[in-house]
Amino acid sequence: MINRRNFSIGLGSTLLAACSGGAPTTAPASRMRAVPNPGWDAWVASFKSRAASQGISQTTINRAFQGAGYLPDVIERDRNQVEFKRSLEDYLAIAASDERISTGKQMLVRHAGTLSQIEAQYGVDKEVVVAVWGLESRYGARRGDVPVVSALSTLAYDGRRGQFFEKQLIAAMKILQNGDTTPANMTGSWAGAMGHTQFIPTSYLAYAVDFTGDGRRDIWSEDPTDSLASTAAYLSRAGWARGQPWGGEVGTVSGSPVAVLQPQTPGPRIAVFRNFQVIKRYNNSDSYAIGVGHLSDRIAGGAPFQASFGPDATGLTLDDRKELQRRLTSVGYDTQGADGVIGNNTKSAISAYQQANGLPTTGEPSAALLRRLGG
Repeated sequence: MINRRNFSIGLGSTLLAACSGGAPTTAPASRMRAVPNPGWDAWVASFKSRAASQGISQTTINRAFQGAGYLPDVIERDRNQVEFKRSLEDYLAIAASDERISTGKQMLVRHAGTLSQIEAQYGVDKEVVVAVWGLESRYGARRGDVPVVSALSTLAYDGRRGQFFEKQLIAAMKILQNGDTTPANMTGSWAGAMGHTQFIPTSYLAYAVDFTGDGRRDIWSEDPTDSLASTAAYLSRAGWARGQPWGGEVGTVSGSPVAVLQPQTPGPRIAVFRNFQVIKRYNNSDSYAIGVGHLSDRIAGGAPFQASFGPDATGLTLDDRKELQRRLTSVGYDTQGADGVIGNNTKSAISAYQQANGLPTTGEPSAALLRRLGG
């Protein structure tokens, strides 16, 4: 979990970028290779003294940095972050896709007993906990595999946000000293977010729980129990109101909302309640909170939003854009999925098709292109 009011990247963002619309924020492990860097070596030497002054044992420090190194790809990622300004329709097409809903329902059944116990203890709807899991790591499938000590020390040494990342690195040392995991097992995103629901180290120290009772708050395990319980614990402490809705489309949810939002026109008008603001403590984005809330409703068997978003600026509806992706793929220009979101992969496929067919190479969708492909 990352409070993105202060820090704006995590695997929740990765998942929404890693559709046909963009590139994952976490590079494959094969790309995250340490390289020699004397400046990083000197920084680590000075950091070790600062860590020791904050109560980190020499044994922990030595274990943590054994095999650690400077990761240039982490710096590249940090300096080339792209802010994805997606419409709510595009965001929901990814966040509450048919696949994500279906998998969420399966996970709700698979972990029914554990989730019911978590809900009973913390008062947070189990569907909401599952929805956060789905957005943050695609139900554990994309937790990140970058060595956290290497990533955080690289970012702290780089200095652009050195104080923040050094604070995270100290927290990571404390986690290791507590025995919750090992340096080799402490992996996550390039920015240090860890586990099934993507906690940064300081948030882990403040909110993670040992729900299994094995003496470790193990958010890295294949077993998601501690991660799911930690998410519920965080939302509970953030003020989750037991038994209250997050919100919903106007006309489908009862009660007195704190606000009515219409992020996209045309589009659904969404009544939001106190719990909507609590979800935003996990990620300070209206779209994220709507995505979590709506995905949780769909996992629970609820209906899609009823109001239409209408066609986009090119005159294409979401279904049109999905059909365009399907038809491009069928003629050999793979868009890497048909979610209706026009991102880098789809634009590349359009460009390749246009170039091969003697058309102006714009990479942009259009009604004319859909018709040419048989629409």
